[in-house]
Amino acid sequence: MATKNDDGRKVIATNRKARHDYHIIETYEAGIALMGTEVKSLRDGGASIADGFCQLTRGELWVENIHIAEYGRGSWTNHEARRRRKLLLHRQELNKLDQKSRETGYTIVPLQLYFRDGKAKIEIALAKGKREYDKRHALREAQDKREAERAMRYRNLG
Repeated sequence: MATKNDDGRKVIATNRKARHDYHIIETYEAGIALMGTEVKSLRDGGASIADGFCQLTRGELWVENIHIAEYGRGSWTNHEARRRRKLLLHRQELNKLDQKSRETGYTIVPLQLYFRDGKAKIEIALAKGKREYDKRHALREAQDKREAERAMRYRNLG
């Protein structure tokens, strides 16, 4: 279900796998063009962006393969769950993303889907793929940090 953050975001879905698989270079907040039943379904918390990716086509940015569940009380007006959705960014941002994504190894991935001031937004990132040893190194660092914090907590108790 959706949770409210300190900065006014009501988070619907998070792509945790993206931060594990990619080095995040730069993040952007984009609007997303949705149908009415998609917005209602998002308010119910029915979304997954784990398999999503972004693609630039003819100067427009599209997010593909994100799943927004069909609205339960929708009828013939219901939407397709995994359709392409247009992202709304400024032209300068689109040009910058287009230029960077053409370079080898760079891609655009969705990180978070949320509501801000009643409008659906998506946080996307320009990212570079991690190698397998980078992923293992990041996991090892997180585990070491957890163990150090746990040791400090037990030390302070006694």
